[in-house]
Amino acid sequence: MSTQQLIVAIVVVAAVGFGVARTIRIIPQATAAIIERLGRYHRTLTPGLNLVVPFIDRIKDMIDLREQVVSFPPQPVITSDNLVVSIDTVIYFQVTNPKAATYEIANFLIGVEQLTVTTLRNVVGGMDLERTLTSREDINTALRGVLDEATGKWGIRVNRVELKAIDPPASIQDSMEKQMRADRDKRAAVLTAEGQRQAAILQAEGEKQASVLRARGEAEAAVLRAQAEAEAQAMRAKGQADAIGMVFKAIHEGNPDQHLLAYQYLQTLPEIAKGDANKIWIVPSEMGKVLENLGGLFTPPKNPDA
Repeated sequence: MSTQQLIVAIVVVAAVGFGVARTIRIIPQATAAIIERLGRYHRTLTPGLNLVVPFIDRIKDMIDLREQVVSFPPQPVITSDNLVVSIDTVIYFQVTNPKAATYEIANFLIGVEQLTVTTLRNVVGGMDLERTLTSREDINTALRGVLDEATGKWGIRVNRVELKAIDPPASIQDSMEKQMRADRDKRAAVLTAEGQRQAAILQAEGEKQASVLRARGEAEAAVLRAQAEAEAQAMRAKGQADAIGMVFKAIHEGNPDQHLLAYQYLQTLPEIAKGDANKIWIVPSEMGKVLENLGGLFTPPKNPDA
């Protein structure tokens, strides 16, 4: 084989190898390739080994099918009460139709960003500052609905929209901080007053219960003392009654005469006068008869023979 023939063979082998290399296309997972044939869309290559016609088919774009996260720079937005707030947004989207994402819009990332900005201004423009700061979920839902509907024809599905930050003007932030401090001081004063009121109520209730318990204890003690005194008086009366009964029985059993009874009566009178409550006592009318009988005790009986 001559040198010229060798060169031709090498060129042929290189051309065949290059053609084979251009024929085989390996597409990574979660990626789609847009194939154009002679300048027109032909088909979409799926992940794995694919065969194309060399020099006729070409890969226009490789589309990432995974969910993508894009953070847009802060955007100035005017609220309904004419205050400018700066809002940071994060968009989570995914390409569902690689053909539409390639041919329906030149750059879908720029399209999503601009659509997000305009939609955000429309949504926030109908809210005042206070509602804007407290309605993140409502703003996220409104943005997601508008973006998902608008980007559907681009072959894109918006999964989630998040507001990273909503920054009002510095003067408004200062006023809000002062208002928050005033609210916290007010709540602290209210809680302190409420605590003092509860403490006073509890103390009054405690004193009331203590007074009731003391009064109840004193009443029960008075009742017990009265019961004890009554029982003591009843026992003393019973003892006196028993003593009188015994004396009465002894007297009747002894069959005393009138002179002895009169003498015992006189002995009892000093005992009656000893009591502290006996300031005045009255001598009964029978005292004369008693004294007469008593005098008869000391007078000798008359001699009938005298």
